[in-house]
Amino acid sequence: MDSQLTTANKPPNHQVGVQRLPVLPWKTRLSLFFLSAINDAARRTDGTVNRRLFDVIELCSFKTPPDPKPRNGVTTSDLTIDPSRNLWFRIFLPSPNDDPPRLPVVVFFHGGGFVYLAPDFKAYDNVCRRFAREIRAVVVSVNYRLAPEHRYLAQYDDGFDVLKFLDDRSDVLPENADISQCFLAGDSAGGNLAHHVAKRACQSEFNRLKVMGVVAIQPFFEGQERTRSEIELAGVDAVVSTERTDWMWKAFMPLEDKWDRDHEVINVSGPRAPDISKLKDFPAAMVVVGGFDSLKDWQLRYYEYLKKSGKKAYLVEFPDMIHAFYIFPELPQSAHLISEIRQFIYAHC
Repeated sequence: MDSQLTTANKPPNHQVGVQRLPVLPWKTRLSLFFLSAINDAARRTDGTVNRRLFDVIELCSFKTPPDPKPRNGVTTSDLTIDPSRNLWFRIFLPSPNDDPPRLPVVVFFHGGGFVYLAPDFKAYDNVCRRFAREIRAVVVSVNYRLAPEHRYLAQYDDGFDVLKFLDDRSDVLPENADISQCFLAGDSAGGNLAHHVAKRACQSEFNRLKVMGVVAIQPFFEGQERTRSEIELAGVDAVVSTERTDWMWKAFMPLEDKWDRDHEVINVSGPRAPDISKLKDFPAAMVVVGGFDSLKDWQLRYYEYLKKSGKKAYLVEFPDMIHAFYIFPELPQSAHLISEIRQFIYAHC
């Protein structure tokens, strides 16, 4: 992987938003339609979420229980840290192979705009299973609290507390898990979480755990202005729209605070962004961008912000891909991305 830029498939077409539509298989389009419909139906105008709809999802077998027997070369188990806040994680362990004696640990934060989904959601169980099997890593997928029932800082506290727990209780992981080679990964809201938890981690002391890298897959960042990609891809991006993201930020941020989208946790590279250049232990970061993701301009700004702050930053672009493309295994770009993540992780172990 180039230390500055890797482009998947072909050079990006920055005019793409107004000229053409993404070419996707019918299976992917059907899944996107269903997920978008559930998302929109669950959002109430008063800022709350109709959680009963997600009970219906469970009944439709969209939840996957842990399985101690190998499935697709991976076993899974769940471990609860704090039942009072339903803080738990799922461990994904690849079946023995010609692996090194110690495997890196990937702490994964799922997407969903801080409002939806969980590690046992079928798509994320499948994704983390692929990570464990194909990257050859022990994956810890975190069930953090969701907004609007639990607002900022709850999600960041949960993410950081998982790191502290793993540092104190590394015996809960398989013997071949090496927490001194820990990577924080996440998509969308999970990518936002990975950045902020990494920032807090490098300002803290651990006994054995060390964060070696961040994998931010199409991270959920925005700002006060509407960027070119947000305007041009309006109506094209089937997953992300300004209407949805505005609602999610309102659900996420504290009710009593005066804030706007240039808040430092939303616009991480904006006018109120902290100076991370002085954080000597901030890890290398891989930033994944899709050409049909309306948030791509904010993700590119994040990449530039990391470089200007003197941090190692790697950009991987998929010009023909939508937001959250990698959860759809039928897309060849999904496999390509996992290969890129494996290369990044083992380059920084």
